[in-house]
Amino acid sequence: MDFIPVKPQTVELASANPNLPLRHQFELRQIKAINAALSACRPLLVRGEPGVGKSQLARAAANALGRVFLQHVVDSRTESRDLLWHFDAVGRLAKAQIMGALQFGTEKKAMNVLEEELAVDRFLHPRALWWAFDWEGALEQAEKLKEGGPPNPDRGDPATGSVVLIDEIDKAEPDVPNGLLEALGNGQFTPQGFGRPVVASGIPPLVVITTNEERTLPDAFIRRCLVLHLDLPKEPDKLIAKLVERGKTHFGDKTTAAVLKKAAELLAQDRAEAVQRHWRPLPGQAEYLDLLRAVIGLSQGKPKHQERLIDEVARFVLKKHPEAAQPEDGEEA
Repeated sequence: MDFIPVKPQTVELASANPNLPLRHQFELRQIKAINAALSACRPLLVRGEPGVGKSQLARAAANALGRVFLQHVVDSRTESRDLLWHFDAVGRLAKAQIMGALQFGTEKKAMNVLEEELAVDRFLHPRALWWAFDWEGALEQAEKLKEGGPPNPDRGDPATGSVVLIDEIDKAEPDVPNGLLEALGNGQFTPQGFGRPVVASGIPPLVVITTNEERTLPDAFIRRCLVLHLDLPKEPDKLIAKLVERGKTHFGDKTTAAVLKKAAELLAQDRAEAVQRHWRPLPGQAEYLDLLRAVIGLSQGKPKHQERLIDEVARFVLKKHPEAAQPEDGEEA
């Protein structure tokens, strides 16, 4: 099994905007946590406030390991089986209604065709863990449905394994994390109506799970995970230094040190006010990068204009709480 070398490093990820590359700067403790999870064959639970890079960490790990990246974003309606497969009940019902409307017939031959066309496995769509357990089997099932494989923007190789991101698991009911651990612990699961189990083969997947702490996770689930805490420094000077470092990683060749620092100082100031007034969400690393991204784009490649633009743009990026939104003098609300 390959591990990520424990040394400072930055990986570049595929970006929707070629003019603004997407990069991830690994901290040593992030690499150590990933390698420990790989070695222990346990999921890595990443905790921390929104916008600190929890989700991007999983994709960066896949890139650094040369693995394919898979993800499932959890919401309040997610069930544990949604991480494994999706049964298209609506599609099956629609096809049955169409075939009935066409008066398909009741003779034995017609009934056999009808039974084959409406077989449950014709409406089973592989989800993240199916692909992670058995890539070839999932691909065969997807092709039966005239679908391709999952998105692979960073061109990871399934033969070297996968990294599975289960994003924002705290939005789900408690049975979802427990169901996830059951599938991982058993190394197999049987999709509804599939007739045979999907069995994990090859290199075990690295499963990265994120939480924003909106809901308490089951104790049994946490005990079976390794845990990495991602937080921003509380001291203003350390916070500014960390943000500037992140800004250099993402935009160092498109802006100046003065712009990076001014944007960080504005964020630190607004974050301190939000903490004092108990405003949520707190502006953080994501807002800092958004602020830089906006002023770089608006300056049209002219760094000297960026410092002037920061104050104009910052109020839209940083002041998100209703009480923080105040119009400027002479401007309508």
